[in-house]
Amino acid sequence: MPLAQLITANQLAKRLHEPDLLILDCRFALEDPNHGERSYRQGHIPGAHFADLEKDLSDAVVPGVTGRHPLPDPQRLLTRLQQCGLDEHSDVVLYDDGPGAFAARAWWLLVWLGKREGIYLLDGGLKAWREAGLPLNDATPANESGSFSGMPDSSMTVDASWLQDHLQSAALTMLDARALPRFLGEIEPIDPVAGHIPGAICAPFTENLGNTGCFLSPEQLQQRFAQLFGDKSPEAAVAYCGSGVTACHNLFALCLAGYPLAKLYPGSWSEWITDPVRPRA
Repeated sequence: MPLAQLITANQLAKRLHEPDLLILDCRFALEDPNHGERSYRQGHIPGAHFADLEKDLSDAVVPGVTGRHPLPDPQRLLTRLQQCGLDEHSDVVLYDDGPGAFAARAWWLLVWLGKREGIYLLDGGLKAWREAGLPLNDATPANESGSFSGMPDSSMTVDASWLQDHLQSAALTMLDARALPRFLGEIEPIDPVAGHIPGAICAPFTENLGNTGCFLSPEQLQQRFAQLFGDKSPEAAVAYCGSGVTACHNLFALCLAGYPLAKLYPGSWSEWITDPVRPRA
């Protein structure tokens, strides 16, 4: 079974009654950290639990040391997922408002903890669910006691030291998921320093999506990434972004396209710039 799988709104609607189905609402907004939980309480897909980017899917920020969304403590995340009812054989559906960036972060974390099958992103997110005329409710499911047990896979990540040591490697391909103006340093609405890691390629995560807000076909995604990699091997790819969130969208899209799961630099640009010795472009 492939690591990255999509499910449509209508397909999900037909499965809501299944006892082994876990739905996580991952809505969030960088400019309004309370957006996700507030929106969830106003209405969500029936049966969905809420997973907050900053409270559940990230650890506390250490100023001057970490990026804006450090990886969560594995045991704390595992406990939270168990409270949502995650079992070894659960099928998990993840969604956000639509683009899938926050849902993809949750997908990557589940894979990181060792869940390697039965994880789906709702294609088009809640936007697609609404457009299909499907119901919402505001009932909060009770906490459960799921049996899933996992351990983080350190081979899925690289840190700043490793990246700095390998910047001159001809094999390395760094995919930066931010929009081109941020990549070029023309604007920087969030971080105190603008620019990108030297040698990186601009690969905006939004370009994994079509005009409807749903993912491009696997064939279209394969063509997109083949152009970005050129003659370099995808085996040596590293994904990053501003804080290790939207980079997961590129990692998901790579898997959809049939590529192997590339590595993530979790700290990303917001961590990279905490050390002035690290080069910037």
